[in-house]
Amino acid sequence: MSQILTLELSDKIAIAIQQQANNIGISPESLATALLEQHFSRVLVVPTDAQKELARAKFERHFGTLNIHNSTNIDNETIDTDLVKEYANNHEED
Repeated sequence: MSQILTLELSDKIAIAIQQQANNIGISPESLATALLEQHFSRVLVVPTDAQKELARAKFERHFGTLNIHNSTNIDNETIDTDLVKEYANNHEED
């Protein structure tokens, strides 16, 4: 399957494509097509289901639980109080 695409290029780009196409002996249309296909073939790589599953498994290895036996100092008010104390401390040696 193919599609026809009409492009409007600046003179600078059109001349560059024409010159490059002349240098390698192909039409400017063929060169533009080849360049677009080369660029988008790298961009549009769709991962396989196996690759997606592997990526998910690698990501999920980072999952875990946090078990805090001493649950003090984890509420917002205590954290805010600790921050105020820390900001007020100039950390000078006595």
